[in-house]
Order: sequence, then structure tokens, then C-alpha cells
Amino acid sequence: MSVRFEEETAVSPLGGGRYAASFSRDWFVFAGPNGGVVAAVVLRACMAEIADGSRPPRTLTVHYLAPPAEGPAEVQVTVERAGRGISFVSARLTQAGAAKATALAAFGPARGEGMRWDARPRPELPPPGECPELDEASGENGPPAIRDRWECRWGLGDNGPLDADRGTLTGGWLRARDAAVVDHVLVAAMADAWAPPMIVRRGDHVFGVPTVELTVHFRDSADLATLDPKGWFACTFHTDVVQEGFAEEDGCIWSADGRLVAMSRQLAAVVDRREVHR
Repeated sequence: MSVRFEEETAVSPLGGGRYAASFSRDWFVFAGPNGGVVAAVVLRACMAEIADGSRPPRTLTVHYLAPPAEGPAEVQVTVERAGRGISFVSARLTQAGAAKATALAAFGPARGEGMRWDARPRPELPPPGECPELDEASGENGPPAIRDRWECRWGLGDNGPLDADRGTLTGGWLRARDAAVVDHVLVAAMADAWAPPMIVRRGDHVFGVPTVELTVHFRDSADLATLDPKGWFACTFHTDVVQEGFAEEDGCIWSADGRLVAMSRQLAAVVDRREVHR
């Protein structure tokens, strides 16, 4: 049964910078909620504490200490400094007193045009209707629940064997299956919604890549609210280095009309998925 994204990432004020939240198994990736959904919940609490529409999010960094369980959680938000140009906040996500994630975020208004350029134009992609569904093989335990929450159309990158000499690249079209609005919270979730490039390329799904740290830079904030929540977003994600059991991933997300709305970077651990299930 479809549940609106906004309901699944909602927070309720408890006073003193504390916000109640809850995680649904609908957003799980094997051991716990997808990292993008955790980031979305934390960001929604931070935005509620800032409570200033003239200061949209500019950057969010989340460190994932342990996978949250299904059910209630709490986010404690602290405004570290509210300057004339930028407000800085920290946040801590807990369940039953145990820390699950920590975060830092910065909020600020646009600072005028001044110097401006964009050297990352949206990639040329076939129309979404001509792109196949992204096939993330599921393995013995079935596909992760989050795959039902996003529609992913593969349109970019080599889907062949992993090539350690030139890294991995994947991308295409992405949209939430049930969102009411396009805002920074939805964009934060999008930053970790695509299947990891290593998994798309290898087709070998005995390993997983849980996020250790995710940073999202929000770009075209002024026009987010004008975008259609049922519309498509173009995205690219690539991994160039896998070393000592960790992989990096860089991403870009564009609106359908070619505006860059976010850039992301994350560090993920490479783990044996069979060990996680055991």
C-alpha cells in the first residue's frame, strides 16, 4: 500500500529542540532504513527548528552510527549559531536512548548572483519511457523494500562487469512513487535513492554498501517548490575508488528542465551481505 513520502518522514515537536519521528519498514534496505530517508527525517527536524523559510538548507552531512530499527525515534536539534548570513545546526537521532546518527547542517538565503557558472550540464538521456527499469538484483532474500518507494529508469553508464581501471558510472531518471511536494527533504532522500554504482555494474549482490557518511549540497533552492512531484529528475552517480573496504560515491541530481538541484558525496563500507543477514 502506497504511503506518502511526507507522512513517512514527518516529525512532531516535543519541545526543547526535540522532535518525534518514526521509521517504516517500507524504506528498509536489508538491515535498516535507507540512508537517504534517515537524512530526510533529520533534515525535516532541522528545518522545523530553524523555522525560517528565507533560510533554506545549503548543506547537510550525516554520519550513520547504527541502523535505526522500525518504529519511534527522536531527533534532538541544536542551533549552534544563527549568524547574519548562515545558521548552523547540529542534530542527533536516537532510539531508546541509543545514538543512531549525528548530523550538521547549514541554512542561508541566496547571496545574490555575483559570480555564477555551471560546468555540469544535465547528461543527454533517452526519454524516461524509453529507459528500462533499473534492475537491482535481489539475491536470496528478495529486493530491498525501498525499491518500491522510487521509480528508477536506467539510461546512462556501462552495465557490464566492474572495471577497476575506470571506476563505475550509472544514472538515468528518478522520481518518488508517492510524494506531495518537491522540497529539500525529498531531494535529500533522492541523494541516496539510486542503487549504488558498484551493485548496478557488477551484478554480484552478495555484498552491500551501507552508508557511513553522506553529504548533500543543495543548489537550485529558489525553484524547488515549482517542480512537479510526479515529474522526473535526471541523476548520475559514480564510484572511482574502492580501497580498504570503503567506497566513495559522487552524485548529481537535475530537474527535468536541466537545473542542477543537488550534489552529493558519500563514503560507504563494503560488507558481505550474507554476514549482515546472519
